[in-house]
Amino acid sequence: MPVLSTDDPRIDALFVSHLQRSQQPTPELIRAAVNATVDRLGEDTCAALVAQEFGEHPDCALGRMRWARNAIQKAFMQ
Repeated sequence: MPVLSTDDPRIDALFVSHLQRSQQPTPELIRAAVNATVDRLGEDTCAALVAQEFGEHPDCALGRMRWARNAIQKAFMQ
């Protein structure tokens, strides 16, 4: 299985998307949310919003980033 890079823009896009871990989104929903978020915001804005969240809410951002990395791994790397 390919190794997921920590600078993968799909992770940032999922992190800033509307999807929530509690929704238990399917891989299809994750891929759709990533594509829609990148289309709407662009990769650079997604990365900037991730940085902002880590600056303002590091305690919450860490858990969401872990979820986003795992979700991207499952949705795109299988």
